Amino acid sequence: MTNPVLAGCPDAVRAYMSLTTGDDHTAAIVSFADAAHVTDDGRDHHGTSEIRKWLDRTSSEYSYTSTPLVAQADAESGRTTVTCRLEGTFPGSPVDLDYRFRLDSACRIARLEIVVHDSGRSLSAG
Repeated sequence: MTNPVLAGCPDAVRAYMSLTTGDDHTAAIVSFADAAHVTDDGRDHHGTSEIRKWLDRTSSEYSYTSTPLVAQADAESGRTTVTCRLEGTFPGSPVDLDYRFRLDSACRIARLEIVVHDSGRSLSAG
């Protein structure tokens, strides 16, 4: 069952948000374009090979739950922002994070930036 917060999000965003909290990173990586770029915790990951390694590392390093709080999708620009609360065994828990997605023309994730949520920033910006 799809989380109601994610119901209006593009398929690739819903798949990423659902699959990355489990162990099926092969299925999650299909949501990314071959030349995708991810920025998380100040580190950049380019291409599906590096992104797969990043997914594997983050899932084995900490235990956490992710609860989507709000999502806003703009089909025209291909941008979607999902704000989630992460709670777990990592320093600074709990934390609200913004997952800022940009999709390519094939509706795959071309760019993902994960940053600490700024409550003063508009979800449609960025």
